[in-house]
Amino acid sequence: MRLLVIAAALAVAPAAAAQTAWLNERTRGAETAPVTIFEIADFQCPACRDFFIRTIPALDRDYVATGKVRIVFVNLPLVTIHPNAAAAHEFAMCAASQNRFWPVHDLLYRHQAAWAGLADPSSYFGVLADSAALHREQLGRCIASGEMRQLVLAEGNGAVQNGITSTPSFVIEGGLISGAVPMEALAPVLDSILAGKRAGGR
Repeated sequence: MRLLVIAAALAVAPAAAAQTAWLNERTRGAETAPVTIFEIADFQCPACRDFFIRTIPALDRDYVATGKVRIVFVNLPLVTIHPNAAAAHEFAMCAASQNRFWPVHDLLYRHQAAWAGLADPSSYFGVLADSAALHREQLGRCIASGEMRQLVLAEGNGAVQNGITSTPSFVIEGGLISGAVPMEALAPVLDSILAGKRAGGR
């Protein structure tokens, strides 16, 4: 696996993401965490699922739970190759409006193989909605409004305009890491950043 790190290449991406609605609902970790990871991902992307399965547990345990890192999820559905991605992201963002983004996030990745190939995944998303204890009528109104779909597509377009064309990608302190980076490669990057902040008194 090739690890691509471009220092300062996307310094504007966090500022753009910070202006996006429902940001708090898709952020996990302490607000005071010295390092923020912007995770740009596609729910139908197999590599994104691989990162969720293989890297997120250790990242959560060693860095998020300890107050060192917080993670912000940024929508980038690659609709030209993943036809159900936009609907999955819309579903997750409607869950965010009920403060249930992360349970739906996890369910979408765990069950990706079950919904990714469906002609219409909406009924399956209904099953996941029940598993995540969503209010179904409120969910239906949210999806019918189209508001979250427009938000998702606009956010994805913004990521592309900032040079991000693949998922998963991670913006960390203005640098970009592309691909389903394993924890043994990600940890030294985070540790170096954290050490630098400690040395600088930040």
